[in-house]
Amino acid sequence: MLYHNISDAKANLSHIMKLVEEGKEVLIGRNGKPIGKIVPYVKEQTPFPFGALKGQIWIADDFDSQETSDEMARLFGMID
Repeated sequence: MLYHNISDAKANLSHIMKLVEEGKEVLIGRNGKPIGKIVPYVKEQTPFPFGALKGQIWIADDFDSQETSDEMARLFGMID
């Protein structure tokens, strides 16, 4: 993690923001003590609403059957 004092951060904000864009975290301090941190922005994932695809997906009646064909078992490495 990189450290810059406030006056240096003011003078070099563009450079500091470039470092943050590259994924680095930068501490900002005053009198040698950290007072803040600049970190890369990560967009929050909104949860997919339950039931949003209702009526748009079809699942075969035998989808969850316990029977597995030899060919399918071989493809998934279940048998040699």
